[in-house]
Amino acid sequence: MNTAPRLIATDVDGTLLDDDERVTARTREAVAAARDAGVRFVLATGRPPRWIAPVVDGLGFAPIAVCANGAVIYDPDQDRVLSVRTLSAEKLTELAGIVASVIPGAGLAVERIGASAHDVATPQFVSSPGYEHAWLNPDNTEVSVADLLSAPAIKLLIRDAGATSADMARALAPHLAGHGDLTYSTNNGLVEVVPLGVTKATGVAEVAAPYGVGVGEILAFGDMPNDVPMLSWSGHGVAMGNAHPEAKAAADEVTTRNTDDGLARVLERYFS
Repeated sequence: MNTAPRLIATDVDGTLLDDDERVTARTREAVAAARDAGVRFVLATGRPPRWIAPVVDGLGFAPIAVCANGAVIYDPDQDRVLSVRTLSAEKLTELAGIVASVIPGAGLAVERIGASAHDVATPQFVSSPGYEHAWLNPDNTEVSVADLLSAPAIKLLIRDAGATSADMARALAPHLAGHGDLTYSTNNGLVEVVPLGVTKATGVAEVAAPYGVGVGEILAFGDMPNDVPMLSWSGHGVAMGNAHPEAKAAADEVTTRNTDDGLARVLERYFS
């Protein structure tokens, strides 16, 4: 990208944040310089809206967030869900049947969404009995598989603690064509399915459109396979030095690691 972008879209974990899940001082300053220049800053993450608050605290402002790999557009400043794409109960049931035949015994969970990130009337993370979490998740509600599949969800999580996510994705992908978009953001036995045609790229495009920002004016950062659509679609895609090989292959540039202010180093070229 030869000219400064009009919109910056960035993944969160492994990209914007360091390995201690912090926004470093250098990254915060680089993002602030871009915003001072009038550039829009957007988060694009696999995280659900309820996990955006710590990122906002680290940045010192509340950018619009593309959450759940593109399924939700969320305004953390107003704690308001702006748009949602869901898997229907019927589609979830179809997907669960496919998973049971391809990866017998895999655990299932869903992310649901209410009107806000903190809608206590809607249990937001719902898992099948015995589901093994890939990370600390104190807000889990365990239900029967039938109940788990009974209501629309923004994504389906498939967990096999004894496998790699890459192997799971390879096994499932041929069977999920036409049913949903399969991706992963960690390689420790967890893959996710969102509604067909939904990616971080579609979410960022939805945020950019009202401002008249073209795809060639978008600078994107990421590190994992769930970032690949955004990195390959944007005007200039930047993979982190710690990125998955698929993310590096999709990007126009590879910067340094998230622990070495890789995002800030790129922004400083335009806004120093």
